[in-house]
Amino acid sequence: MSFRNVLEPGSGLFDTAPAPPSPPGDRAPKGQGAWRRAIVSFTRNKVGVVGLAIIIVMVLFSFLGPVLYHTNQISTNLFRVNLKPGGAYPLGTDEVGYDVLGRLMVAGQASLEVGLAAAAIAGIIGTLWGAVAGFVGGWVDSAMMRIVDGFLAIPPLLLVLLLAAIVTPSVGMLIIVLGCISWLITARLVRGEVLVLRTLDYVLAAKVFGERAWRIVLRHLVRNVIGTVAVQATFEVANAILLLAALSFLGLGPPPPAANWGGMLTDGLNYIFDGYWWEIYPAGVCIVLTVVAFNLVGDALRDALEVRLQDR
Repeated sequence: MSFRNVLEPGSGLFDTAPAPPSPPGDRAPKGQGAWRRAIVSFTRNKVGVVGLAIIIVMVLFSFLGPVLYHTNQISTNLFRVNLKPGGAYPLGTDEVGYDVLGRLMVAGQASLEVGLAAAAIAGIIGTLWGAVAGFVGGWVDSAMMRIVDGFLAIPPLLLVLLLAAIVTPSVGMLIIVLGCISWLITARLVRGEVLVLRTLDYVLAAKVFGERAWRIVLRHLVRNVIGTVAVQATFEVANAILLLAALSFLGLGPPPPAANWGGMLTDGLNYIFDGYWWEIYPAGVCIVLTVVAFNLVGDALRDALEVRLQDR
């Protein structure tokens, strides 16, 4: 028997118990890229798919709903105040005569726009801040992260209250305010990833070949932390929606006729003891469903992008 034949399976020398065959669909086919494997893994997470379905439904409800269900959300009508659900008003009317169902759709647009846009701003600022701090290191890293630690020590709601009291609350301004205070966790996560990535061979090779620092950060580091940023962004959307609801509850949300779910919930609480449940529960359900859905998607994305879970 030759040396090559000895090493071949079935020769008897190094035989072990055969591994059980993997069930069909247990893992992504070989040759697929990392992102494709992540998508396959995500679609197998039923909870994440349910969360994504809820988000899609809420987006269609908020943006496509007003096109199909026409209501007047600009002028009030005091002759139809606090009407019960039924007939021409499936969810009744509120304290100034707005159709509650139509109001939910319009309010959903503001809430989702603020949440998504604030998360995008937070993702951009946090990614660049954390990548630069982690790549440069030294006193620059220490100074940049002490700034992050200082802001993290202040409750986010307090920062939002201070900024919202200084500037006029509007959808655009709240997007900027919420985005500028939501990047801190993203920066810490990205910095931790970059501290590991900067020691890898392809980054060291880029330095040896004289590639500029900003190109290394953008081309080699940022693109490899997109997964972490995407996961954190889903949580930031949920946090921004909750912060907007809290601001509206405290009277610092966008003024009428602008609407958001938090503002509707606040207005409905004034009638909590009058039995006008349709002015409270629909907005509350929309907030809870949307926030939970984004958290479910974030958890599913985190699992899908975890290499160790993909290779199981």
